[in-house]
Amino acid sequence: MMDQGRKMMEFSKQVLQKVSFDKRLFKKELLKARRWLGQHDQLVLKAWCLATFGHMYKDVIIEVFQTTLRT
Repeated sequence: MMDQGRKMMEFSKQVLQKVSFDKRLFKKELLKARRWLGQHDQLVLKAWCLATFGHMYKDVIIEVFQTTLRT
């Protein structure tokens, strides 16, 4: 189970890197990715996104994860 989560995380990162040229596509794929991942992996993905794409899409990343990480 944990291995599948790791695979989804890596797949999500690859997809986000490929669509990072387009803000709308990036947001769409980020929304999809967060649905596939558990709470902990969402936090890890958020940190990775901010570190990797924060200079371009910080507003999108914050918006997507703001609605996701409520408990």
